[in-house]
Amino acid sequence: MKLLTLETVQYLNYYHGRYRQVEDLGVDLYVLNGEGTDDFWRADRYRTAGSRKIDDIVDRARAWHAEERFDGVITFSESSVITVAAVADALGLPGIGVPAAVCSRNKYLMRQAYERAGAPIPSYRLVESLDDALDAAADFGYPVILKPTLGAGSHFVFRIDGPEEMALRHAQAAEGFRDLFWVNSEAEGVDLGPNGLLVESFLDGREFLMEAVVWDDEVYLGSIVDRITAEGGTFDDDVHHAPTSLGPEDIEKVHRAVRAGAHAQGLRRSVMHAEVRFHDGEPHLLEIAARVGGGGLDLIARKTADHDPIKAVVDIGLGVRPDVRHFAPTGVHITAMCLISEAGVVDRVDVPAEVAESDKVFLLKITARPGDVIRRPPDGNTILGFLGTTGASQEEAFRTMNDFASRIEVTFRQQTPALTDAATAS
Repeated sequence: MKLLTLETVQYLNYYHGRYRQVEDLGVDLYVLNGEGTDDFWRADRYRTAGSRKIDDIVDRARAWHAEERFDGVITFSESSVITVAAVADALGLPGIGVPAAVCSRNKYLMRQAYERAGAPIPSYRLVESLDDALDAAADFGYPVILKPTLGAGSHFVFRIDGPEEMALRHAQAAEGFRDLFWVNSEAEGVDLGPNGLLVESFLDGREFLMEAVVWDDEVYLGSIVDRITAEGGTFDDDVHHAPTSLGPEDIEKVHRAVRAGAHAQGLRRSVMHAEVRFHDGEPHLLEIAARVGGGGLDLIARKTADHDPIKAVVDIGLGVRPDVRHFAPTGVHITAMCLISEAGVVDRVDVPAEVAESDKVFLLKITARPGDVIRRPPDGNTILGFLGTTGASQEEAFRTMNDFASRIEVTFRQQTPALTDAATAS
């Protein structure tokens, strides 16, 4: 089996771990980056298009396909979902189609699709100015959420509690999202829909994340994770727990909402990372991405629900129905977190042996490298990496996680951060 994986613009070496997982499944994996470094992957299975123009990437993929005869094309990158759809169409390989990919990427188009289908969502409005944002917030009632239509990783996503804060945050978001990696690493030459800001009504309940699969008319929630973060004005310090605390009745409500959303986006055969939040006792859709979740959510899914999102990516890329079931927890308790630090330019990150070698650690991924820029809100949302621990209960796993996180040390260089960096995806 030969699969081609794509990154429109190379994002460090962030997806290497997942590429190795694909290879461990017996797949010959080839990597094509629109823009990327020469030494990113093994030379015999790596090429670049030297451009993020969609026609250039498609042409490069088509020429390589003529040589290798790929069986499918996949991605793990949020800003490559549309590119992969276009390449799959051009090569006659399984894919979700460009319209569904765009709808799954642009949150404004996504909201419109949900609204037409009657799926449960917050109130929303695309705003072109501060006055528009203030009018929307006044209509919805504070607090509200402000977010980019093409963002990722909670960058420039703010909770706004009043008009003065809206003036401050709108200025920060309007300036910041234009330089955001995830916005500027989309393919050129594709209509991505409006690139702007949304104001949404606030949902005051708990949030849940799903690694899911849609196959024809059915949606399978492979895993469900509780977001247990103590929230403030930003959404950057994600802490998660599994198995979920949701009962059967609420799980069924979530399943109906995700199914409605997936079909509204035009997804029929795809992996999905879905996020819902409850409000007045009912789940509302935040988003459904046509990719697997970032960080360690694939590991969490395998450990706590016996669901393998990476295997599902491979199967669907090959046009094969995944061996997936409806949500059934294994009973293993985990907590996992994004590792957060101060802002600065990383010199080194030190992880002590008692953390790195602990049998209680199932996830330890340091994504920050020497020289990387760490930005914190309101300037950005970069993290050091991910840490996940197991325990006999949520409380035990949580205590262990916090203890181990406190032992990881980051040292910064004595210089001002540069004005560019990439962000981690959720």
